[in-house]
Amino acid sequence: MDLVTVSNVSLVEQGVTIIAPLSFAQRQGQRLALAGASGAGKSTLLQLVAGLAQPTTGEIRIGGARVRGPHEVLVPGHPGVAYLSQKSDLPHSLRVEQVLRYASRRPAAEAQALYELCRIAHLLGRRTDQLSGGEQQRVAMARLLLGAPRLLLLDEPFSNLDRAHKRTMQAIIEEVGTRLGITCLLVSHDATDVLPWADEILVLRRGELVQRGTPQALYYQPANEYVAALFGDYNLLRGPAAQRLAPAPLAPGAALLLRPEQVHIGPSGGEGLPGTVRAVRFMGSYYEVEIELADSVVRARTSTAAFAPGAAVAVAATQ
Repeated sequence: MDLVTVSNVSLVEQGVTIIAPLSFAQRQGQRLALAGASGAGKSTLLQLVAGLAQPTTGEIRIGGARVRGPHEVLVPGHPGVAYLSQKSDLPHSLRVEQVLRYASRRPAAEAQALYELCRIAHLLGRRTDQLSGGEQQRVAMARLLLGAPRLLLLDEPFSNLDRAHKRTMQAIIEEVGTRLGITCLLVSHDATDVLPWADEILVLRRGELVQRGTPQALYYQPANEYVAALFGDYNLLRGPAAQRLAPAPLAPGAALLLRPEQVHIGPSGGEGLPGTVRAVRFMGSYYEVEIELADSVVRARTSTAAFAPGAAVAVAATQ
């Protein structure tokens, strides 16, 4: 069952198209993400879904009810929808317990369970101005969840967090869906943050929807180089090298896109294209090997530094 339905929605401001007409639906419980480079329109689209911005055309429905924008209502927003912005916007100098008590619509036991889920039970006696950025964001999340929303809109929830706080926030968002049954729509400027989480991803570019699919499909079958670059390193090959490495014949002039982990390196004389190792770089959990072919350069990933710079190798593609 679809919880969110976006139909032919666009946004034009002062003659400039911010969001081109687009349509999509999100099922109840589906983990949907919006990805794209800065300025792609991701946060603006999220604000349209939240009822915080007024679309120029089209309509948005949540649970069958039309979302009315700020031009139609006195207080922007939609019942049952919670919006977590990049800034926590917590009241200044109040104790965390006070902030949450004012927002709660849940019994005490349920509220305490939410504090545990959001990893803030130990912060209840602290003032909001004594919290770190990650702690403030978790408190802001708990405050929204206390309102028992059906849909949680997350606008760049990891953008200002260090690695440790990001991992904590990712775990919380995962549990919000699995334990509380709240549907989440998430925006991230770093598309790799949504690969392990999302059921489906919508990729935007300059306000246009350029591809929609599962994380696996967008990673391995991107619609174009823009989508490929969003989700990690890649090799783009043309000409004879592309034709020989492709698993099936390519159309004339077509390019072959390979992720570094799809490039296999073997001993010289083996199956594949002949090449020469130009560089080997230690990246922590893997080695990046740069290989010069006759008409191009490719990068591969290996678990060991089996080939030194200058070594002759054979390069093949795995699917």
